Amino acid sequence: MKYLSFNEYCRERFGCKVYKLSLDVGFTCPNRDGTLATGGCTFCAGGSGGRFCASGCDIKAQLATAKQLVKAKGAGKYIAYFQAYSGTYAPVSRLEEIYRSAIESEDIVALAVATRPDCLCDETLALLERLNRQKPVIVELGLQTANEQSAKAFHRCYPNSTYLAAVKALKARGIHTVTHLIFGLPDESEADMLASVKFACAAGTDGVKFHMLNILEGSLLAESYRREPFELMSREAYAALVAEAVSLLPPGTVVHRLTGDGDKRILIAPEWVKDKKRTLNLIQSYIAQA
Repeated sequence: MKYLSFNEYCRERFGCKVYKLSLDVGFTCPNRDGTLATGGCTFCAGGSGGRFCASGCDIKAQLATAKQLVKAKGAGKYIAYFQAYSGTYAPVSRLEEIYRSAIESEDIVALAVATRPDCLCDETLALLERLNRQKPVIVELGLQTANEQSAKAFHRCYPNSTYLAAVKALKARGIHTVTHLIFGLPDESEADMLASVKFACAAGTDGVKFHMLNILEGSLLAESYRREPFELMSREAYAALVAEAVSLLPPGTVVHRLTGDGDKRILIAPEWVKDKKRTLNLIQSYIAQA
């Protein structure tokens, strides 16, 4: 079975290998600052991928630091990636300042922003549309699941209709839209997880990111997991399910990620996510058999 990987997508679009430079400008989230809630989604330990982010106030300094981290890989072109927390959760004037600073350099070929679907007001969408005319913009939306009951259980704090409206608004502006999906959420069946994939595809997402549920120290989920442990997916079950999920994607859908590797400093379970290479190899073997 053939699918379009993010690396292939970048080579087709930019003509070379491209690396993401993860940045952190201290944004928070309406699900943590009291606007909607204070605890965040139950699986969130605070931030998103922070160990991969260069952090600080000065964007140019962060970019320089991040480039050094991937220098050994021989990268020549980059994507400025606002990964931590909700990357559009700030006044539009502030967003424009940091986004324009991030994409100013010629070796930055695109802007990527991870955010919540409920953090895209009309003014922010208009800004992203303007920037997309300058350099390609990628917006990642944290759907995680289309099961409203599961979403309520992990305190997502927005309905599926908000996600659908965000995808429609982004696509109307020609912005490449990616959907994050988590496999292994408590009480979800494999049918539930595949239904979430179908839901995102029907909404018109341009790309997907698959993640295994990680139990992280400092999250609300970690507290409940210690009190009442629940069964987590095995590496084999996850790999087989991702392969099946990939088979459901419409042609041209970009697979931005097949799995994450977990933050080993705070990971409680499952242990197998620490070995990302082994997991990827297993997923690829299942995909090859499909």
